[in-house]
Amino acid sequence: MTTTLSVQAPVAAPTLLRFEELGLTYPTPKGPYPVLENINFEVRAGEFVCVIGHSGCGKSTLLNTVSGFAKPTSGRVLLDGQPIQRPGPDRMVVFQGYALLPWLTAFENVYLAVDSVRPELSERQKREIVTEHLELVGLGQAAEKLITQLSGGMKQRVAIARALAIRPEVLILDEPFGALDAITKEELQEELLKIWNTQKCTVLMITHDIDEALFLADRLVMMTNGPAAGIGEILNIDFARPRNREDIMEDPRYYELRNSALEFLYNRYAHDDDA
Repeated sequence: MTTTLSVQAPVAAPTLLRFEELGLTYPTPKGPYPVLENINFEVRAGEFVCVIGHSGCGKSTLLNTVSGFAKPTSGRVLLDGQPIQRPGPDRMVVFQGYALLPWLTAFENVYLAVDSVRPELSERQKREIVTEHLELVGLGQAAEKLITQLSGGMKQRVAIARALAIRPEVLILDEPFGALDAITKEELQEELLKIWNTQKCTVLMITHDIDEALFLADRLVMMTNGPAAGIGEILNIDFARPRNREDIMEDPRYYELRNSALEFLYNRYAHDDDA
């Protein structure tokens, strides 16, 4: 049963995503392996939700049911009231490993996505969209560089620009900043919030970083350990937007929320493999 630690409920908005009795089991040589079981929660339109939990608890599998890369064994995931059956441009994924084509430039990587999803647009319109979104992530001057010439942080900016250029309803981020250094990570967190405040798409993001989640999210979904992982608790994060990192960290509520997450992960659901 899900317990919600509520500071203050976020502003109500229409439900965009709904998980109903979601379960997913993989067949193995040793028999069925239940990854997820009895997942029930809703995500509102324009909401920023982070998902956290120990390695192997099914976080990526949960988001894969939204992207359409994985099909539930039981229950369902609804987008705008319709069951998700397959991948689609209304849900774009940004992976930790970038998933860019290294023989193309930054511009060409984003253009390829726009051209595939919006073939009816003119060449000029497509190029304008690509340029707009590269500038949005601070890569206007690097548009013609090959992916192999870019740093890790710049590659992730290209991946974010590519996803946003499609104007998805849901942006799915699978630990996108996990491989970056601390300074680059904070810079991209700041940029992601600015973009999200502008575009107001719905964001689902996996993270292992509690501080990252508290800075970015409206809610933090904390998952129990697998097998048969579920939702243990959901923290509502009510810091005012736009957010300032220093102001948040001076707020006593920040440490109350942080301690609640730490207690959940490292006391109630300690994981020997992560020690």
